[in-house]
Amino acid sequence: MAFSRRTITISAVAAVVVLSFGAGVYSVGRMGGWLASGLDAVSGNAKAQESNLRIVEPTYATSVTLNDKQMASVKVEGIGQHDFPLEKTAVGSIDFNEELETQVFTPYQGKIIQTYAKVGDEVKKGQTLFTIDSPDLLNAEASLISAAGVLDQATRVVERGRELYKTRAISQAELELDISNQITAEAQVRTGRDGVRIFGKTEAEIDMIIKERRADPTLVVPSPIAGRVTQRWAQPGLLVQPGNAPPVFTVADISTMWMLANVAESDVPAFHVGQELKVSLLAYPDKAFGGRIVSIDSMVDPNTHRMLMRSVIDDPNHELRSGMFATFVIRTGDPMRSLAVPVDGVVREGDGTFTTWVTNDRRRFSQRVVKIGMQSGGYRQILEGLQPGELVASEGAVYLSNMVLIGQVGG
Repeated sequence: MAFSRRTITISAVAAVVVLSFGAGVYSVGRMGGWLASGLDAVSGNAKAQESNLRIVEPTYATSVTLNDKQMASVKVEGIGQHDFPLEKTAVGSIDFNEELETQVFTPYQGKIIQTYAKVGDEVKKGQTLFTIDSPDLLNAEASLISAAGVLDQATRVVERGRELYKTRAISQAELELDISNQITAEAQVRTGRDGVRIFGKTEAEIDMIIKERRADPTLVVPSPIAGRVTQRWAQPGLLVQPGNAPPVFTVADISTMWMLANVAESDVPAFHVGQELKVSLLAYPDKAFGGRIVSIDSMVDPNTHRMLMRSVIDDPNHELRSGMFATFVIRTGDPMRSLAVPVDGVVREGDGTFTTWVTNDRRRFSQRVVKIGMQSGGYRQILEGLQPGELVASEGAVYLSNMVLIGQVGG
């Protein structure tokens, strides 16, 4: 067969192209193989490293078998029912009962002579708080002394007139006039005594003023109630006016105190005025104070979404102090009866779950995740994870969990 030169040339070129393409494919394939081999090597190293990481991770057992010595650290009891009260809690602070605070002013103008109490002192009703030099008292005592002198003179005139009347030295009309003057003088003395009495002077002190004919301008201002001095604004030498602020003293009745608490907006429907509550304080951790809600503000703080609630707390022994931190608990419903485990029988694990240790033979214990609820009287409410009658480690649950962590698991 004969071929032209042109045909031979085209065939040669095609062969070269085919060979070149084949070589290229071979090269690409070879390069791909190298890449695949490298990736497999990297992947293998990563898997090996991952495998090594898994090897060093601790493994946790879910069951523990105790020997006789270890059993001494664990106490077992059956799961029972426990009453959990439905309660709300909030924090607050103690303050004086402002409704029982009394501001003590001077009843008359004068200069303070001496003060007899300081802030924090407990005073009795009628106890002297301060004295003032009162010109009004001085005028009242002077009027009483003058009236007493007129009465003495009128009395002597009547006595002399009675003697003269016996000898007919004076007429009956003259004697009756003298007696009338005496009666008028007696009325003036009574009025004078009343004028001095309103300044707080006793009958004995008034008698002494009349007897000695000496006026004492010292006005005594007593405490109107029994309580604790919460403020003192004045010092000796200060001129004070009746009713002018600030008061000289403020005295608070401390038989009851206020507790001011900011309650969450969502909890407000559970509270109402008159509801009884129990209050605990850091200063008296083993004692509860009784009280009742007296007012709930009508406005919610837009920033905190809380409302101010005031409660009156009974304090017959005067143990509470203004500013003390307090926590109150108030019952909002009938108690709920539910499955319960002692607090020491529930363990909070590192991942945030709660577990208990269950046993059938009091020797082999299995770890079980539970869902807990309220806590009351040393018991935790169990919502999920346990059944009535099961045996659990009521004490030593933490000991069992620690045994698992350190690998001391019996067989």
